[in-house]
Amino acid sequence: MSRYTGPSWKISRRLGYSISETGKELQRRPYAPGQHGQRRSKLSDYGTQLQEKQKVRFTYGVSEKQFHKTFVESKKLKGVHGENFLRLLESRLDNIVYRLGFANSRAQARQLVNHGHILVDGKKVDIPSYRLVPGQKVTLRDGSKSLVVVQNALQAMVIRKEFVSYDESTMVGTFVRYPERNEILPEIKEQLIVEFYNR
Repeated sequence: MSRYTGPSWKISRRLGYSISETGKELQRRPYAPGQHGQRRSKLSDYGTQLQEKQKVRFTYGVSEKQFHKTFVESKKLKGVHGENFLRLLESRLDNIVYRLGFANSRAQARQLVNHGHILVDGKKVDIPSYRLVPGQKVTLRDGSKSLVVVQNALQAMVIRKEFVSYDESTMVGTFVRYPERNEILPEIKEQLIVEFYNR
């Protein structure tokens, strides 16, 4: 299955979870879309696990194949499997570009990366799934720093996560460290995702 490119608000309402992490999608109509959206039956254990997986997959905007590949890779790391999985997703280049405030959404961040606007340690990287390691620096090409979408996103940025730092004078961001569990998706029960793939 390829990456989903349809309306994200509809997915958020279907899952009952804000995949943009802003909560805007559920403010007016906090129920599933469609004629029978307000008459939802109780989910089975499988349905609950699947829903938790879909919440995370749509939040980061990755395909099912890429999502599962990352899950398998996280199994090889030391520590708690579910937490390692979320850390690997957070260390993706498109996500770090979003966390630094260069884009208003992960989809917009992915587009900036795809179009070659982003440099990692001074070299152009146009692969959104490129995985950063702590200490790497992320910035924009000189010709891209004045882009309207970037300037608007930086102005709208209120607070950054502590695992990234940003120097306003040079417009250079740094992936300082891997995030702690309480810094990413606090409402997600990652153990359900582990159970889904290990069933």
